[in-house]
Amino acid sequence: MQMMAPGVTNLTVMTEFVLLGFPTHGTMGFLHPLLFFLVYLCALLGNGLIVLITTLDQHLHTPMYFFLRNLSFTDLCLISVTVPKSIANSLRHSSSISFPGCVVQVFMMVMSAGTEMHLLTVMSLDRYAAICHPLHYDVIMSRDRCVQLTAVSWLGGGIISVMNTAGTFSLSHCGSNVVHQFFCDIPQLLAIFCSENVMNKLVPILISAVLSICYFIFIIISYVHIFSAVRKIPSTEGKAKVYSTCLPHLLVVVLFLSTGCFAYLKPTSGTPSTSDLVISMFYTVVPPTFNPVIYSLRNQALKTAVGRLIKGQYYKK
Repeated sequence: MQMMAPGVTNLTVMTEFVLLGFPTHGTMGFLHPLLFFLVYLCALLGNGLIVLITTLDQHLHTPMYFFLRNLSFTDLCLISVTVPKSIANSLRHSSSISFPGCVVQVFMMVMSAGTEMHLLTVMSLDRYAAICHPLHYDVIMSRDRCVQLTAVSWLGGGIISVMNTAGTFSLSHCGSNVVHQFFCDIPQLLAIFCSENVMNKLVPILISAVLSICYFIFIIISYVHIFSAVRKIPSTEGKAKVYSTCLPHLLVVVLFLSTGCFAYLKPTSGTPSTSDLVISMFYTVVPPTFNPVIYSLRNQALKTAVGRLIKGQYYKK
């Protein structure tokens, strides 16, 4: 009988994956869950606060804040898919995740990320309509249109997720069930899956990459028109107000897209890599944590809304 190396299994009997992301013992085994808990708490508080004030404050019942509320909810979904499981594994000194749990994690993560990319694109359209076509803004971004665009964003994220999840887990299993990541990430899973046709591995990722590039081009074109229109605004105060809403959005787009594309398009190896862990955190942990800060730092309307919420005046027009 042929002996199999540790961590090697067969697809037909495999029931779990081993996540070799962060150590579960020693100093790092203590610091990792502590730091992840603090980061997760910040993401919950920041995004939860945005969802709360944009829901309760009547002053923020506008298309821009409607999309921002959905973006914050998507961020909550994105970070909740990976971080709590990683914390639980560290506290239990375990590195395992069940096969169905891995499938669900991949599906939810890709759907959240895909929906976020759609929403970021829709938000650039909203800013373009508000700044370049202010007289027709209420017609272009009507309440029904906003709901439809949001629904399309979630539907698009779901379709991308089904495509990537099905494409990944339909591949043959090469043997090892060890994933060199702190969550089930598609690039690391593809490194332990095999296929006679390499295109079976690459097609889902390439389609997602092409879509992301198209969205990014659309966003850039929108901002070219936006900044061209801003130059014609005579008042410095008016320009500052536009920049305070547009620049944070552009920063979020660049951060999210650059790290995500780099992680998915860079070649993967069968050996652990600290850079892979850091890069994956930049598109799964960092955006949901810092998006509330980026969007609220220069946004006076959000700051004022928080003040009204504290004083109990959020219900007033």
